[in-house]
Amino acid sequence: MRAAVEGSLAERFDDGEKEKKKKRRSNRRSKQNPSSSASEVNETQGMSPDSGKIETPTHASASLASSLKQANVCSPNEQGLSKASNVAFTSMPPMHINGQVEPSDLRIVPMYGGGFDSKSFSEPTGCRGSSGINKNKDSVSCGEILGGQKSYFSPHWSFEAVEKALEKGDVFNALFHVNAHNRVEAYCKIDGVPTDVLIGGIPAQNRAVEGDIVAVKVDPLPLWTKMKGPNGSCNNTATLEGCNLLTEDNEVGGKGKHKIDADHESSHYRSHPCQNKEDADQNISYRNDSLIGKRIVCEDNTSQGSTKHLDLLGMANRDSINGHHYATPDSLKSNSCSGQSEAVNAVEKMCLLINSFPSKRPTGRVVSIIERSPRREGLVGHLNVKQCASFKDITKKDVRKNTNMVSDNDYIQLIPTDPKFPTMMLLVRKLPKCIMERLKSGDMTIEMDLVAAKIDDWVEENPFPEAHILHVFGRSGEIQTQLGAILFQNGICLSEFPPEALSSLPCVPWEVPLKEIESRIDLRNLCIFTIDPSTATDLDDALSIQKLPNENYRVGVHIADVSYFVLPGTALDSEAQSRSTSVYMLQRKLPMLPALLSDNVCSLSPGVDRLAVSMLLDINHVGDVVDRWIGRTVIHSCCKLSYDHAQDIIDRDFDFKGLNYTEDVFPRVYGSFEWPDIIISLKSLYEISNVLKHKRFTDGALRLENPKVVILFDEDGVPYDIILSESKESNFLVEEYMLLANRVAAEVISRAYPDAALLRRHPEPNVRKLRELMAFCQKHGLELNTSSSGQFHWSLEQIREKLKSDPVLYYILISYATKPMQLASYFCSGDLKDSENEWGHYALAVPFYTHFTSPLRRYPDIIVHRTLLATIEAEDLYMKHQKALQVYKEMDVQKRCFTGINFDKNAAESIKGREALSAAAVKYRVPRAEILANIAAYCNERKLASRNVKDACDKLYIWFLLKKKEVLLSEARILGLGPRFMSIYIQKLAIERRIYYDDVEGLTAEWLETTSTLVLSMSTNRCTFRRGLPNKWRRFEDVALLTCPYNLKFTTVNSNQSDAIKVDDSISAMDKEPISISDTLESKIDPLVFPLTVHVLSTIPVALHAIGGDDGPLDIGVRLYMSSYFG
Repeated sequence: MRAAVEGSLAERFDDGEKEKKKKRRSNRRSKQNPSSSASEVNETQGMSPDSGKIETPTHASASLASSLKQANVCSPNEQGLSKASNVAFTSMPPMHINGQVEPSDLRIVPMYGGGFDSKSFSEPTGCRGSSGINKNKDSVSCGEILGGQKSYFSPHWSFEAVEKALEKGDVFNALFHVNAHNRVEAYCKIDGVPTDVLIGGIPAQNRAVEGDIVAVKVDPLPLWTKMKGPNGSCNNTATLEGCNLLTEDNEVGGKGKHKIDADHESSHYRSHPCQNKEDADQNISYRNDSLIGKRIVCEDNTSQGSTKHLDLLGMANRDSINGHHYATPDSLKSNSCSGQSEAVNAVEKMCLLINSFPSKRPTGRVVSIIERSPRREGLVGHLNVKQCASFKDITKKDVRKNTNMVSDNDYIQLIPTDPKFPTMMLLVRKLPKCIMERLKSGDMTIEMDLVAAKIDDWVEENPFPEAHILHVFGRSGEIQTQLGAILFQNGICLSEFPPEALSSLPCVPWEVPLKEIESRIDLRNLCIFTIDPSTATDLDDALSIQKLPNENYRVGVHIADVSYFVLPGTALDSEAQSRSTSVYMLQRKLPMLPALLSDNVCSLSPGVDRLAVSMLLDINHVGDVVDRWIGRTVIHSCCKLSYDHAQDIIDRDFDFKGLNYTEDVFPRVYGSFEWPDIIISLKSLYEISNVLKHKRFTDGALRLENPKVVILFDEDGVPYDIILSESKESNFLVEEYMLLANRVAAEVISRAYPDAALLRRHPEPNVRKLRELMAFCQKHGLELNTSSSGQFHWSLEQIREKLKSDPVLYYILISYATKPMQLASYFCSGDLKDSENEWGHYALAVPFYTHFTSPLRRYPDIIVHRTLLATIEAEDLYMKHQKALQVYKEMDVQKRCFTGINFDKNAAESIKGREALSAAAVKYRVPRAEILANIAAYCNERKLASRNVKDACDKLYIWFLLKKKEVLLSEARILGLGPRFMSIYIQKLAIERRIYYDDVEGLTAEWLETTSTLVLSMSTNRCTFRRGLPNKWRRFEDVALLTCPYNLKFTTVNSNQSDAIKVDDSISAMDKEPISISDTLESKIDPLVFPLTVHVLSTIPVALHAIGGDDGPLDIGVRLYMSSYFG
């Protein structure tokens, strides 16, 4: 798109004088014939035919005027608005191909609420700035550059007006998300509403950006648009709409672990590399109500004091719909009871309308920004200097010389790499000195640099926000530059730990103090070992197992006692909380804790004594935990196993007599134990883990897992290969015990401290998207039951069996199944004290869940450890008091009343019980509910940022590999077809991409909607272009890689690797560096020929290549791989 716009501007500059003359002639014609068709169109769109000034559409003018008058509209005082959420959502941009909006697609249409709307709004391409509220008096605004000010947006409502409207339910708090494929299409997620509200058009978005919390006013029902997907019309068939997959990335992970510490929200819901945020719907189940016999009033009453425009059914006094009571949004909790009631009624009515008209998508407009997204503080992009010249009265000769192109009062553009964010304007004189000098010297390579900027202001008179540069990373095509930008954009801390944080660290070599050995349970006599990736150094969990006389097994889950070293209120604790999580970047780790702790003193390394918090769980033959003990211990790990070692032990039958323990394949065993002890223990753990796993899925758990893309690096840290990897049984073994320990911890702390427990919840999936998934399965003869998580899982297992011969289709189905899933998040139990039904974890099908097993890399785990230790302390205090009472001297006092299998609620609620719990909470500094809620929100944001970094690094290294290889051939399956583009699944990289074939020079696309068939044919017709207008035609080579049949040579299985896959000159580099050795041995990839006829799920060959670098954002491009004699 950028190239097209630049080309258009170059033509406009070359013919500057002619364009001015044409404009004057056009103005004269408009005045002479005001009823011309062009003028009529402009008037319909709310634009003046002469000035282009935005006006209110006729059908809404009175309503809008009334709304603005009664709202007391003024410039926003956004600082004073109450926060709607403590969670700041950040997200890295997905890598989209051909996802940008082409200038040719920009069609302006009338929009309700003033201004103009578009299906794809064309941003002004000139050099425009932002006047800003706090701008310097010498600043030159964007409007002034163009010769006058005009309002592009409606003013934001005042603080008082927004608060009043929120109380009445006239507007809603909502999280603002932008469609990465089409930035003019945004969606607002309203708490309690099952479908997102579409915000169509730049004017309706009213200067909101991705991640903002906004006040949104919903349009009346007649203005709602048609829903995409099975319930409405859709241009592309068989494609599931949206994919705001904010579920967790593999929790295994952090240190490279393939254990899930462990939600199932991660390896069970792996984030797909290329999903756009089209929707972020909250899932709540609703019944469809019949509207027969009910009169529908459709009045456009947008004024805040008038009758609510959502009261379309005359049900203003109803408190619920069919018995469903909807939760009040957090932002309304501080309002009056009457205000809350009105707001909840408005949400209920919205839900009723959406369920009554499932084919309609609610639409609306942003009226104010309540909370600014943190992403505004650091957006990464490229400078675009050439644009300025097109609007300056200079000659072509000056442009070629690249001199005197800008002055101090000019603006230059910054184009973000994330397509969800708008172009920004930078005032030249505020640029850093290094950039200013290069700019004035005519150094156009400045456009190849990657820079970060902060949005300063965006007022209604300016089409773009004004910003200033914060940092210059360097040349965009270099990996280190991109890594720096990724970390900066996600607010990841790169600095060293401050001296005050390091001052509290113990000296090395460190030994367990005698006092701790005496006060803890000594488990150093147990056969305890760790199972981790071979390269892991931060070992925070270990396992042990004993067979009891009653045939039960006592499984020990031992977690590093990080809370012993990281004391609350210290500088080290503050630093850990600020970082919140370790960040993993394939070749680099940014730890949450100093290496002295995470890799040494706290790590459960073999051969040394270590402090731990242990759970001893007695498990019977059916997987029930019949007894448990939790407490602080001293352990001594005897061995560090890798996952490969563990898998080898699981798979082999050992002959202990003939076993050679000196082989290099076996790690060293410490202490009094030998290899047979470890082998027997591991095999027992494996057997019990299978029982636990079967019980968990029988109880309703769900797993969604696809093969993961693994990038291999050479000794120098350079990526050289990509493989697909699936989890092994050894991964699942560790996962089961981590899941169990997390569940136990959640149960204990939530009962002991129901108002101050840090838990983790996973909401039910989005109902509408589940329906779309079921429609997809039904269309392809697959039966899917999504009535519960358990039914979901077992029906997927049946489909897996049915698709044994077509595993790619099963992987596609799993990819689709992840799209309805919502984000798992930390929360304070006190925030949902009256809604315990919302505490549950959908994927695990458990009522309580938290994170306890990874305190070395997650701060929430440290909080959970402190809360758990406080519970143990309170239990001891209470038991001592009971024993001291005369009445109990001859009675058996109940043990483990707070941490045992049976929780003694009476004891916890007694005076002495409450005193014990309170004293213990003070000792271990358990955060109060208000503080804990803020910690949970911050940890959610940091966890999401960490996942974004991991995803972005994966994409970066894949891009680097493709850039080295130039072209990679792969097979792909068609997921969706339509008249404009096809969506495909590329098995080699496990990603989805789009191929656009509309408006391609030399290509004809025939879409047969009745049969969902696409026919692509080569065409010899020449495309015509009008001077001064953007070229909307794509080049043929951007859509298809065309080869000649006589140039194709493929190797056989026995051929030399260096002769692999030779095509014509454009892809000859493929014979030099194959992505994987296995590629040369697999079946050859043959091109297809024109005319090409395809259907949904057809297999097609594609050519992958790297896009961007020095000349734009990084992306993975995909083209059809075709053959023709006439190319």
